[in-house]
Amino acid sequence: MSDALHILLDVQEHDTAIDQLHHRRANLPERGDLASLEQRMASLDERLATVGARRDKVAGRQSALEADVNAAENRIAEVDKRLYSGTVSASRDLQAMSEEIEHLKARRSMLEDRILEVMEEREPLDAEVAALEAERVAAEEEAASVRVALGAAEAAVDQELAGVEAERAAVAGGVPADLLATYERLRAKLGGVGAAKLMGSQCSGCHLALPATELDRLRRGSPDDLVFCDQCGRILVRV
Repeated sequence: MSDALHILLDVQEHDTAIDQLHHRRANLPERGDLASLEQRMASLDERLATVGARRDKVAGRQSALEADVNAAENRIAEVDKRLYSGTVSASRDLQAMSEEIEHLKARRSMLEDRILEVMEEREPLDAEVAALEAERVAAEEEAASVRVALGAAEAAVDQELAGVEAERAAVAGGVPADLLATYERLRAKLGGVGAAKLMGSQCSGCHLALPATELDRLRRGSPDDLVFCDQCGRILVRV
């Protein structure tokens, strides 16, 4: 049993290394960088949606005014054609058409002035949208680069992890099944450490000193006895 217990400590060392590798993989700096970039892109998307909506509203007003200008110009052309076609001879009708043309021209001028005002209102919004879109594209390009780096870092950790797991499996083959099952149960319950060394009077798992009576009992017992720390419950291995 004493040999099996020492092998179990080797299994524990491999399990600790595996846990550390999993932790390292989950906390790769590239993962944090990517999370920051994705948060930044989400914020940019929100700002783009807000500013874009404002810009689109102004653009809609511009389009409506331009449509009114086109309608006025079409009507001017239509009335002007009739005015000079010779088909209308009554002076009253001719006068009415001339007045309509003047009214339409005045309206067109007013609409064009309003279009200029709207274009001035729209210009900074267009610039802001363009700047946000450029920033979004740059952030996405950076994120793509970080994803590649993250994939490479993950692959490196995975390769190391596979090696340690293979070693662990080979070592665990030297531990009796019932002892290994007890160890696994304790490891799951006690933060990944199911077996610990007895260093002098102290358990290396919980770092607490065992009572003198317990130490005396362990010293008098057989090295093959399966003993547990009375402080934390881990398997204790005397070294």
